[in-house]
Amino acid sequence: MIKQSVVFILLTIFLTGCSINNAVTAEVYPQDQGTIELYFCPHQNCEGALVSLLDSAEQSIHCALFDIGLPSVQQKLLDKEKEIEVMVVTDNDYLKKFNHPFVKTDSYGLMHNKFCIIDGTKVSTGSMNPTENDAHKNNNNLLLIESNILAQNYEDEFQELWGGTFKRGSRVKNPKVTLNDKGTKKMSVETYFCPEDACAEQVKKELKKAEKSIYFMAFSFTHDGIANVLLLKNLDGIEVKGVMEVKQISEYSQFNRLLQNKIDVIKDGNKNNLHHKVFIIDEETVVTGSFNPTANGDKHNDENLLIIEDEGIAKRFTEEFERVYKEGSE
Repeated sequence: MIKQSVVFILLTIFLTGCSINNAVTAEVYPQDQGTIELYFCPHQNCEGALVSLLDSAEQSIHCALFDIGLPSVQQKLLDKEKEIEVMVVTDNDYLKKFNHPFVKTDSYGLMHNKFCIIDGTKVSTGSMNPTENDAHKNNNNLLLIESNILAQNYEDEFQELWGGTFKRGSRVKNPKVTLNDKGTKKMSVETYFCPEDACAEQVKKELKKAEKSIYFMAFSFTHDGIANVLLLKNLDGIEVKGVMEVKQISEYSQFNRLLQNKIDVIKDGNKNNLHHKVFIIDEETVVTGSFNPTANGDKHNDENLLIIEDEGIAKRFTEEFERVYKEGSE
């Protein structure tokens, strides 16, 4: 009886210790109040939404924009610069479109981001460049996010770019945030910046979680590792369907490889461009941002990536996928 009691006590101590260790090592993510507004171009007013966000700024506008071609956005930035702090980083190949003293450029590779931070509390991001084609002709997404923590993530990245740190930098401080939308629902939002946060690995990690389906819309898709995950998931019986921009299909593209391995992938039907960079997992999680699933996007460009776990957001992206898929061709 004494030996059994000793064993019981030791077992209890061991299990209690494990519970304490698990509690200590469990990941705790910061929480923040915030919202996400979502627009799909060109059939929704992406230009108006972005201009309205810029117009709402009262203290500062900090933007990292690959290409700034929309006259309305150009004029709004010029008007605001007379009243508040406006700082812009753009790709060196596109400075000619918007060359002003408050604009800086990178010097090599692509500064491929499409984000702005407003007053340190709001962010615009997604696949849409503020250009005529992206707002009114190409298939794109635009997200307007209100969150102090997420805005700070983007602000940290912007300050690196503004300071001349391109294609490298510090890892994001708060990669995963639980966003409370006015106390009614919660969503998980992750933000990453390439190349320092290994965006391709983040995409692969999410795709590996798929249990039912993966839908994707891709402007350029050349990344072997990401395609490998899709192929394995397809072999596991997971539904995998995709639409890819026809003008980007080449010997380097994953299109033919996926098709030959019985992935349901088709060419887009937009006479202009399918410019989305989107994966939808189990109709619950969305991967989007400026990051194309390519080696250059992962290693050689400045990019950003969003991973949103929310059924409402995923439902709207799924509806966009179904619309684009319906317009596509084999």
